[in-house]
Amino acid sequence: MIYLDHAATSFPKPDRVLRAMDDFARASGVNPGRGGHRRALEAEAMIDETRGLLARLFRLSRPERVIFTLNATDALNMAIKGLLKPGDHVITSVLEHNSVSRPLNRLEREGVITVTRIDACPDHRIDPADVMRAFTPATRLVALTQVSNVTGTIQPVGEVGKIVRDRNALFLVDAAQGAGVVPLDMQADFVDLLAFAGHKSLQGPTGTGGLLVGERAELSPWREGGTGGDSESPVQPSGYPHFMEGGTPNVHGIAGLREGVRILLERGVERVLAHERKLLSVFLGALNNAGNFQWYGADRVIAGRGGEGRVGLVCFNLTGFAPAELAAVLDSQFDIAVRAGLHCAPGAHRHLGTAPLGAVRVSVGIETTEEDVVTAAHALNEIAGA
Repeated sequence: MIYLDHAATSFPKPDRVLRAMDDFARASGVNPGRGGHRRALEAEAMIDETRGLLARLFRLSRPERVIFTLNATDALNMAIKGLLKPGDHVITSVLEHNSVSRPLNRLEREGVITVTRIDACPDHRIDPADVMRAFTPATRLVALTQVSNVTGTIQPVGEVGKIVRDRNALFLVDAAQGAGVVPLDMQADFVDLLAFAGHKSLQGPTGTGGLLVGERAELSPWREGGTGGDSESPVQPSGYPHFMEGGTPNVHGIAGLREGVRILLERGVERVLAHERKLLSVFLGALNNAGNFQWYGADRVIAGRGGEGRVGLVCFNLTGFAPAELAAVLDSQFDIAVRAGLHCAPGAHRHLGTAPLGAVRVSVGIETTEEDVVTAAHALNEIAGA
């Protein structure tokens, strides 16, 4: 199989990640605890080391404020519901994944908060000036994606972050699609809360993710329970990370995530981004007639600017085929895995004009080769020609 659905989850995982999970599970895969036996202490040390690696990757000064979660959805819910209070105003965009949109929509419908949704520009970016104009005296949070999982467009996080900081609000960044591909510096980009998925470009297994909590953000616990220490307290202990991490963590998954982050730090995030952009250029160049497809501007950006401002994903449609139908043909006849539909971001597809059926998404990763994308292009040539 040729796998071109890395925007959903990376596959196959690097051998180093799989070996790290197996080795840890066999040697130290127990419940971590600060005051327990040797293997419990080893498990706790592994988790703390992973916090340190993630803090280094995202430039967070206090590693104990790296909170492990089930996934980016869990992290975003933790941030949104742990922060917002009645009367708060939130600024977000039409490009957001449902993991941002749905929690905000529910709080808005219940009358807890008010929400302003910024439209995207024709180049699929959010204009920082629009964010500035949306501020009100009640604005407490700006919540934006770092990279759209539909358009692949990198958003101006640093510019928006400076606006948010100057107005003394908090900035939540959904880095599910950008973490491990697009560099992000929480301090330089003025990010207060950063949610990431461990199973995408960070190369970890599913069931891993996290929330990085800057010192300006004060949250309420999302879940409360065991912490491996301080069991006498009647409520969740106030010290990080245990304030936000009730219950037994996914130790095996975190062991795999640790190795994935190590790989990225060794390779360099910038090199991953360059690799993805090159693959998109090769893919586009291998198509006999790219004009047969609807690219929503992506083909011009890839061909004319080398993919500048984008990550390695692109959405398109082919006249005469519903998106799901084209994806099914690629799967059944060519053994090529892509993703079709609305990609859990209906607002982004309304912006593109592709709702309600959506589009076909091709997305690459560090394990993708030029041969993979050329083969996919030839399959599309055959389908379009027929």
